[in-house]
Amino acid sequence: MSAPDFADYVGGDFGPFLAWDEVNAPMIRHWCEAMGDSNPIYTDAEAARAAGYSDIVAPPTMMMAWTMNGYGGKRPPGSGEGNALAVLSVMSEAGYPAVVAVNCEQEYERYLEVGDRVYFRATCEAISEEKTTALGTGFFVTELSTFYNQRDEVVGRQRFRVLQYRPAER
Repeated sequence: MSAPDFADYVGGDFGPFLAWDEVNAPMIRHWCEAMGDSNPIYTDAEAARAAGYSDIVAPPTMMMAWTMNGYGGKRPPGSGEGNALAVLSVMSEAGYPAVVAVNCEQEYERYLEVGDRVYFRATCEAISEEKTTALGTGFFVTELSTFYNQRDEVVGRQRFRVLQYRPAER
């Protein structure tokens, strides 16, 4: 029996997916405390100005934090519809019911500054051929999200990869 073909799900342009809040100092401070990041340009306006910024900046690793869904799974008003990873539910229905995050890669173009409004657009960048791993048989699915500020300048990109699979029999 041949593996299903999910190629039609590659591509598309989903979004924009907006942030609930503008980039702000309290959230940056909380993040830095939680992560143990003591870089002064993230929490000290004077240090940030001395480094050439107009105010504190957010750690680049916060890029996605600004745009995450609320606890109820809702997005802010004005956000786009759709899901770049809609193929995962199709794969589940096709007999690949399990999913595991594989890796996440981020690249950064610029710092987010206090007051920036972040949004992202997403696409299903790639779906592998069927693969067999120690977990089971399935497909590696990669979502590419590109993050922007309110001036439509690229802030960074994130590739999030999962394995959607049929668990191996034990």
